[in-house]
Amino acid sequence: MLPQDNLLRDEGSPYLRQHGDNPVHWRPWSPAALAEAVALDRPILLSVGYAACHWCHVMAHESFENAEVAAVMNRLFVNIKVDREERPDIDQIYMAALASMGEQGGWPLTMFLTPDAKPFWGGTYFPREPRYGRPGVIQVLNAVDAAWRGKRASILQSASELAQHVSKRLGGSSAPGQLSTDTARTLASGIYDMIDRQLGGLRGAPKFPNAPFMQALWLSWLRSDNQEHRDAVTESLARMLAGGIYDHVGGGLARYSTDAQWLVPHFEKMLYDNAQMIRQANWAYAATGDELFRIRIEDTVAWLMREMRLPDGTFASSLDADSEGEEGLFYTWTKSEVDTVLGDDSALFFKYFTLTKPDAWEGDPIIHQTEAQAMEGAGARQAVLGLTSRLLEVREKRVRPGRDDKALTDWNGLAIVALAEAGRSLGREDWVTAATKAFDAILASANPEGRLPHSSLGDKRLYPALSSDYAAMINAAISLFEATGDTRYLEHGARFLNLLETWHADAGNTGHYLTASDSTDVPMRIRGDIDEAIPSASSQIIEAVVRLANITGDIELQQRAWTIAEHAAGRIQNQQYGQAGIVNATVLALEPSKLIVVDDPSAPRLVSVANRNPDPRRVDIFLDVGDDTTNARLPGDILPDTKKAGAYLCTGLICLPIIDDPEKLEEALRRR
Repeated sequence: MLPQDNLLRDEGSPYLRQHGDNPVHWRPWSPAALAEAVALDRPILLSVGYAACHWCHVMAHESFENAEVAAVMNRLFVNIKVDREERPDIDQIYMAALASMGEQGGWPLTMFLTPDAKPFWGGTYFPREPRYGRPGVIQVLNAVDAAWRGKRASILQSASELAQHVSKRLGGSSAPGQLSTDTARTLASGIYDMIDRQLGGLRGAPKFPNAPFMQALWLSWLRSDNQEHRDAVTESLARMLAGGIYDHVGGGLARYSTDAQWLVPHFEKMLYDNAQMIRQANWAYAATGDELFRIRIEDTVAWLMREMRLPDGTFASSLDADSEGEEGLFYTWTKSEVDTVLGDDSALFFKYFTLTKPDAWEGDPIIHQTEAQAMEGAGARQAVLGLTSRLLEVREKRVRPGRDDKALTDWNGLAIVALAEAGRSLGREDWVTAATKAFDAILASANPEGRLPHSSLGDKRLYPALSSDYAAMINAAISLFEATGDTRYLEHGARFLNLLETWHADAGNTGHYLTASDSTDVPMRIRGDIDEAIPSASSQIIEAVVRLANITGDIELQQRAWTIAEHAAGRIQNQQYGQAGIVNATVLALEPSKLIVVDDPSAPRLVSVANRNPDPRRVDIFLDVGDDTTNARLPGDILPDTKKAGAYLCTGLICLPIIDDPEKLEEALRRR
């Protein structure tokens, strides 16, 4: 007998649990739920969202908590709720289907599927009653049911055609494409033409950090010394980190700003945005010496440790935008509140910060900085910290936004890389230590076969991992090897690569699928070629294999990286958007750089030079004078001389003469 109630209460996703008391008979996405739709011969209502999603909460409160709406849903459909962060594979399939229907995507994603899970109609948010030019949700439910009963044959045919189209687009194969820096040059030029010259970021609103685009411009500068492309990144970062999208009291970046000025954020905070921002701000600080970037790194890492770190050392996924039912309430301040907390020091606060309440914003004013205030505040670090710490102490007593406590393996991989790299550059061993603890906790979550979960919440694990999880953890392992010199991280990276190849490689061995081969509940296997707010799974795989091959000197692995990159380049030739990650990754395949530093541990002179000059194309190996060189091979299988201090810098197969002077090493690392 089929269950007649809501089955989400005991799920390992906080987002699904949020819906566990709805009168809707929700099911998690599973073989059992799909079989139920077939057994009942009912269409599926699929609702996809995530815990920090504001409009997901709105639709839940208006409709999914409403008994009348729930009764219609339960009578007509098998209702399946998906956390897009837990199941990006499912989300990407049906988001692509919605786009193919000519509809604007977003969350909550509301899709109607045939009993065998093929999409036939959908949208995003539907209000309880008709408004915003949208039909009310009960109208939608009844209209879909009427169409299903009256036009079933045509719906089944069009759904089958749409599913085939999505499968070919997201999961297809292609002949290898040509790897060329011309592709990267064209991409960077196109992105630069979209840059807002006054405000930074891409022109218009809303404004997102868009890390893959910023990385494309950064790589362009590194490759060609195009100063305009470098400045586009540093100026975009500076504007963003002075704006209201940045939390000036507690640290950390919100997901996006609703306006073109970076002023009014959508207040949810995501782990991936902040990990990528730390990494890119670290590059910007190294290139410019602008203290603003260093300060924002320090304060964002402090926020990660204070508000996002879980008991096992991993990091939570997100913080909600809302608290007490109001968006941004936790983060905003009135002038009188600031005056009350700071007293006579309030005037000093307003020397460094501005409070603004735009006409279209219903909440309290938002803290931000003008360009001049950001510059002045960076030069008065201790004074500013004294003020914001007092506001933070008071803010901590407010009702906190909800936190999504699931630890996603791929997002944690991004955070580990950021902490390891920034810890090296800024001399913060405690950040490197935090990265190692997060890595160890993810290792400990593996099943007896050594396979990682995609998501963990307490003792609940969601297996199997996605290809993005293994790629992110390979990159994390390499970053920790660079930061610690511990060769066990390379062993972990090799093991993750073996699992990736075993469970995700395609039949032709030309690339990988996002979902493992033994996953039993996906309607189709997709590649993961398209960037979202983070680089695509395919791009992370290319980066991981290129870096692992480069750091180990494994020739076969280098060829494997080239094959994966070529076929990814072939697949994206006919895609319209979301390919910056793969293009960026192919640059790493074309221009792999390797630095081996032999230094005197009693009087090191070269290691700090390498650490303060990060380059995403480069892998670094550090040895002490007299060390074994087994894990430090130069191109051509040549071993460095460890009898004396010196640095070996290679690009591709070409190495510079040994460098033993710190100033000359600095010059070589900064030369484009």
